[in-house]
Parts: sequence; structure tokens; C-alpha cells
Amino acid sequence: MGFASEFKEFALKGNVVDLAVGVIIGGAFGKIVDSMVGDIIMPLVGAVVGKIDFSNLFIVLGSVPEGTVRTLDALKKAGVPVLAYGNFITIAINFIILAFVIFMMIKQINRLKREAPPPAPAATPEDIVLLREIRDSLKK
Repeated sequence: MGFASEFKEFALKGNVVDLAVGVIIGGAFGKIVDSMVGDIIMPLVGAVVGKIDFSNLFIVLGSVPEGTVRTLDALKKAGVPVLAYGNFITIAINFIILAFVIFMMIKQINRLKREAPPPAPAATPEDIVLLREIRDSLKK
């Protein structure tokens, strides 16, 4: 078996294709969660905490050149080392929400699997039934 045919067999296996689809859908789902956290949850949390914008929470670790605006983007563009812990908070909340959503999905899937009734036993073929009747009548 040549390398090309081996690779084709590997690449077209069901598990590899399923994994590729899962990664693509997961990436899109991650963007949805990012948007939900950045556009809906974080503004609400910021309003409750006191209108804090978590994305601009940082600690400057180096000297700031004169005339540089003290925003995270401006400091990064100026090459100033900053500890952007606000971004970390946002990503951590992202992860918690994503993990919770996945947990709820798995919980529902497992519940549906448990609730599925067991399949009815297959009907015994008529010839087997007749043979059993003959066997039972011979035992008498």
C-alpha cells in the first residue's frame, strides 16, 4: 500500500472527518461565546461593579514614553510592557461560560440516552416456536 493511498484511507475515515467538522463548528461556537461575553455579559458585569471596562484593566510594567496615551492599545503599540489582567478576566469568564454550555449540552444528551426505551425483543421465528412445541410435547 503506497503512501498516497494510506493517507487517503486515513483522511477519509469517519472519525477524522467528524473531528474536522467538530473543530470548525467549535471555532464558530467560540466566536459566538466571545461575542456573548464581550457584548452582553461584560457590559452588565461592568454596570453592576461600577461601569468598569475590563478590557482596559492593566498594570504598566515599564516606562511610558512622553505623549503616549495611557490606554492598553496605545501602550502596546508603543512597545511598553503591560500586564493586561482585564483581558485575562474576560477570557476566563469566556471559558467558564463555554464550559457551562458544553456541560449542559452533555447533560441533556446523557439524559436523552438514559430515557430511550430499550428496543423490543425480536419476535421468535415461527419454525423455532414449532420446534419448541415439539420438544416440549416429546418431554411429556
